Amino acid sequence: MIHRALPELDMDKLNLSIDFLGKRLQAPFLIASITGGHPGTTSVNAALAAAAEELGVGMGVGSQRAAIDDPSQEESFRVIREEAPNAFIYGNVGAAQIRQYGIDGLEKLIEMIDADALAIHLNFLQEAIQPEGDRDATGCLDMIKEICSVLSKPVIIKETGAGISREDAILLQKAGVSAIDVGGVGGTSWAGVEVYRARKSEDYASEHLGELFWDFGIPTVASIIESRVSLPIIATGGIRTGVDIAKSIALGASAASAALPFVGPALEGKEAVVRVLSRMLDEFRIAMFLCGCANIQDMRNAPVVVTGWTLEYLGQRGFNVKDYAVAGDSF
Repeated sequence: MIHRALPELDMDKLNLSIDFLGKRLQAPFLIASITGGHPGTTSVNAALAAAAEELGVGMGVGSQRAAIDDPSQEESFRVIREEAPNAFIYGNVGAAQIRQYGIDGLEKLIEMIDADALAIHLNFLQEAIQPEGDRDATGCLDMIKEICSVLSKPVIIKETGAGISREDAILLQKAGVSAIDVGGVGGTSWAGVEVYRARKSEDYASEHLGELFWDFGIPTVASIIESRVSLPIIATGGIRTGVDIAKSIALGASAASAALPFVGPALEGKEAVVRVLSRMLDEFRIAMFLCGCANIQDMRNAPVVVTGWTLEYLGQRGFNVKDYAVAGDSF
């Protein structure tokens, strides 16, 4: 990002708010999907939701599959809307399960938490490594298209750590999705998670696969550019500071999200989550100020410089980086 020595702004009067899928957020940030589906996670989701409500940001729930399989686990999800009656909340289900649940089942997931949107997560990298994984990815795009045409709420397609390519972003746009969460390489590796599961069970074949594919995919920064197809983009994957949020917005994301920074604090309670989230938003405000950006639209139009491996990657992929690094509204 380009520093402005003369920002000509009052930092305390910057406007961080955005409209996202029909809801007003006080800052372009979502607490990414973390957990749910077990009694021990109810207090975790309650802390996360209460913090999101207090600071006016959004939140996603963990996969609701557990609550469909066992309705007694619904409270660990329902508590989110109880603690965050006004926040943007999205539900969550895996692409591998959408055939099984059908439209009626997905509507139940939305009703469970009075969700403002439903995320369908793509985790075929993890599925490919898991001994029990669902490796049949046929027909997913047609199902997504059908869901988008009839579901009562917006549909977000969410990768879980391997990124979204331009080819897939175009397919998703044509299918009618409302937003793309790039879920790029750089954050939690679910292939890496499978390594630890495999070691515990002494499954050496799965351990090898997890190690080999630990960092497979498209890094978050490159995936933001890949996914710019005139849809809202959520930048997820290695977002750890407010500067990361600012860079994401400047590259074309509508919002950023993160999970890992809030896992430990959520075990402590709401106030711990509020402290970490407030710090990130303060960092974001300072970054905006130093770039001379009074609001999020200014941040989207802020010039950036892309260097190193990312520049080389984007060049080989055929992107004219200047088109994406100067004007946030060029797509």
